[in-house]
Amino acid sequence: MRRREAGLDRDVAALLAARAFTEIRYLAGDTRQAPEDGCPDDDLDRIRFLANLGHNLPGIARPRRPWRPSRRGTRGSGRQQAMAKRPMGWAWHTTGPEGRAWMLRHIEQAGLRWTPPPPLPANRKGPFPMTLRQRIGVLLGRWPVRTPAGQRPLPAQARVLKELDTDTVCALYEEAGRLRLGLGKGGPWLRAHLDPDGVHYLVPDPADYYWPGRSDGRGEQIRWWQCTALLRMQDGEQVTGMLAVLPDTFTALPSTLRRSRQLRLVHLVRATERDTYLWGRDHKAACGPQRCGYAPEDNDPEAAGE
Repeated sequence: MRRREAGLDRDVAALLAARAFTEIRYLAGDTRQAPEDGCPDDDLDRIRFLANLGHNLPGIARPRRPWRPSRRGTRGSGRQQAMAKRPMGWAWHTTGPEGRAWMLRHIEQAGLRWTPPPPLPANRKGPFPMTLRQRIGVLLGRWPVRTPAGQRPLPAQARVLKELDTDTVCALYEEAGRLRLGLGKGGPWLRAHLDPDGVHYLVPDPADYYWPGRSDGRGEQIRWWQCTALLRMQDGEQVTGMLAVLPDTFTALPSTLRRSRQLRLVHLVRATERDTYLWGRDHKAACGPQRCGYAPEDNDPEAAGE
């Protein structure tokens, strides 16, 4: 049943993409006879609406490969798993009432019997519990970060989890921003919202597409390690953040944790779904100089995210 629903979602995506492109072509055509009370700005708004609605549909209709987590050995977030089962989930639930009405009208006209996807699950607070396989891996001392096919393993210096204080975390984010490594910006928002006395953790855990040695998109190879940080925020919640760290910088950080403790913490880091962006979004209404020492008009949780 789930496979049938996923296949129908892909058929629906192909249909809607074709209808959106057809309507855009009509609106942009030189031969269109606009009504006397028509307005070019209205056509432009309609084209923008259709483009926003349909830009992800071709990828849903013809995915390059079946979905799998970007890191080997992880399960992916609840939302990612839900969208693997119902590929139209994100497009349906983010388009708004007008977009959903447009979709249903064209689906009905095509005679398809399609049930909209259920609501996407929220990113849960707290980590998923370890699986039996993960617990066995900890007992056997297996490092959870696995090498993608065809790539070189990370060096021994990268198969370590570091325990950091808040000043060190902020310094690493500032270095990533200063060097324009592409992941992690830090800034005043991050420092204002981290627990000043909190303990944070950092581990190299590159996604397949950020694995060292791959192209960085600018004609060079990736020379940094994509790390996941487990950050303790001012309210005590632990959330994740992505951060690019140079190998020499990471290696120079002190390592004091027992190996068994590191292994358990890596699983904790990987099993935590909420990140700094989601935490900042939920915190935004309560943010202010008196509570956080940060002005709400400058509140930009994305500055601390990926």
